Amino acid sequence: MAGAVLAAGVLVVASTLSFGLAAVGGAAVTAQRAAGAADAAALAAADAASGAVVTEVDPCALAARVAAASGATLTGCALDGSVATVQVEAKYAGLAAVSRARAGPPEGI
Repeated sequence: MAGAVLAAGVLVVASTLSFGLAAVGGAAVTAQRAAGAADAAALAAADAASGAVVTEVDPCALAARVAAASGATLTGCALDGSVATVQVEAKYAGLAAVSRARAGPPEGI
């Protein structure tokens, strides 16, 4: 009888740890997805602002589309000439991962 109780306890602890590790892994993946979405959105906005990409929409609207295609939401966008700074948010289990990125021409050019 004591062995059955011990086995049940080990099973509960193992399943709790597995659930916790899965949650941490999911949060890490979401943070990386937010970072990638921010990078892509900033590049799209900077390219549109500089004229490298011809588009009929505002550079920040293009950044919002790119962020949405990456599974994130654009929460901030600022243009300074052809330099774009964006902020995106991706959600996982009710928590938000926020990432910022900046893109533009290289300095000195």
